[in-house]
Amino acid sequence: MWNPFKKKTDIDDPNQMGFVQRIAMKKMMSMSPEQREKMMRKVMTPENISKNKDKILAAMEQMKASGQMSADQIELAKRKLGL
Repeated sequence: MWNPFKKKTDIDDPNQMGFVQRIAMKKMMSMSPEQREKMMRKVMTPENISKNKDKILAAMEQMKASGQMSADQIELAKRKLGL
């Protein structure tokens, strides 16, 4: 039976993103490249990476399983992030 209150779990399609995710995506796309880079530097601090290490690794494994990333790309990303 169709449940209209069920949360969406698949975020591959922008149309299936939640309200807050759509707003964040639009805001990020409207930023200048300098602002985006500044925000990414702030987000990618070692403290944030170590705090979310398990989520990052799980996302990488999911991308590998779906064919979005190869094993070499994952190893390179892990080295760059210090995982």
